[in-house]
Amino acid sequence: MMRVSFGKFAKGGAARMALATALATGLVAGGATLGATAAVAKEKEAAKAGAFSKEFVAVAGPLQKVLGDAAAAKAKGASDADIKTQLAGAPAQLAAAEAAIKNPTDRMTAGQFAVNLGGMLGDIGMRERGIKNMLDSGLVPADKVSEYQFYLGNFAYTQKDWPVAVDALTKVVQANYSEDTAAELLADAYVQQGKPAEGLQALKLAVDTRKAAGGTVPADWFKRANLIAYKAKLGPQAIEWSTMMVANDPSPINWLGAGQLTREFGTFTNQESLDLGRLMMRSGAFQSDPKYLEREYVEYIEAADPRRLPGEVLKVAEAGVAAGVLRANDQFVADAISQAKGRIAADKASLPGLERDARAGADGKGALATADAYLSYGDAAKAEDLYKLAIQKGNIDKDRALTRLGIAQCDEGKYEEAKATFAQITGAVRAPLAKLWTVYATTKAAK
Repeated sequence: MMRVSFGKFAKGGAARMALATALATGLVAGGATLGATAAVAKEKEAAKAGAFSKEFVAVAGPLQKVLGDAAAAKAKGASDADIKTQLAGAPAQLAAAEAAIKNPTDRMTAGQFAVNLGGMLGDIGMRERGIKNMLDSGLVPADKVSEYQFYLGNFAYTQKDWPVAVDALTKVVQANYSEDTAAELLADAYVQQGKPAEGLQALKLAVDTRKAAGGTVPADWFKRANLIAYKAKLGPQAIEWSTMMVANDPSPINWLGAGQLTREFGTFTNQESLDLGRLMMRSGAFQSDPKYLEREYVEYIEAADPRRLPGEVLKVAEAGVAAGVLRANDQFVADAISQAKGRIAADKASLPGLERDARAGADGKGALATADAYLSYGDAAKAEDLYKLAIQKGNIDKDRALTRLGIAQCDEGKYEEAKATFAQITGAVRAPLAKLWTVYATTKAAK
């Protein structure tokens, strides 16, 4: 419990302020539990505070006694109800003390009283007012300012005092304060005002600040951002944050989530879905819980199409069956496998002739189609060569060719080359997909 000494009030002696403890243990606001008792100031800080005004002493003295008596009763086992009864007149006394504030010392102490009284009465608004007075006094030690701003933001958040919450928590985030919930509360304070984009910007500030300080970014920040973006239907931001999340933690479930969000908010054709399926297969997304994967296998098979890429369809379908995600007797699966098996031999046999025609062709269309076939059969080196030829000859979907060139380079272990290739993709449809592939290349290169 906090105690503040004014010296001998009865004799009118204005003593120096001696500050002891600031906030009661286990304060809870906005769903976050504030830590154990924190020191307001040290004795050397008290020496700088200055004298109380006579006006403040006259009205604050009785309040000090009331608070002290309540604290003593609490220590002896008095119930919360009894304490509240004992403190019935204290809010009016506090208001009188606040009205009598003449200098920073007065303001600091009035703030302490408000925090202390608010704690005993369960009045979060009073605590908010108290913390604000303490901060406004300028007497909170520099190394405690962020801590107290966090308390203020917490209390304001709980009171739905959004402007104060945003101001206080922004300062906390900018200071890279160790309490991770500050960034989430700040983001949600914006969301509660109908400003989800600003909430995401606040979380980005927190991420950038934490990274600049060499710290670890909490996974919950990415999860909160993804939820905000998804609920607000902010497609570009949802894709951006899911990409950031998987870069921070390239786990199977994060890869799956990033892929799903990128497809949901993108304008994908079967061609983009095919390259997304390839990413999910290679990244480990298909190692997630099978109950989340049926759609992904089906999307991949449909995009590959047994009539166009039978070898790849067979590989994916059989992998899905082996993983227990797909059923071999399902009509869709059975048809895909049957068609693929019936086409593979002839398809492979046609590749040398297609390659000759592609190299002789006037444009890159034949080279692109043939490269696609080689990539589907796992011949990454041949595919890389033909994708480069297709780009050189032109008259093709260049972003599509660049995406698959980068995939082939990844399959060969040429991760830095792949990243350079993906960086050339600027089209609105494929750029988000390219960024995900870049994360994959970066992750593989780091192993």
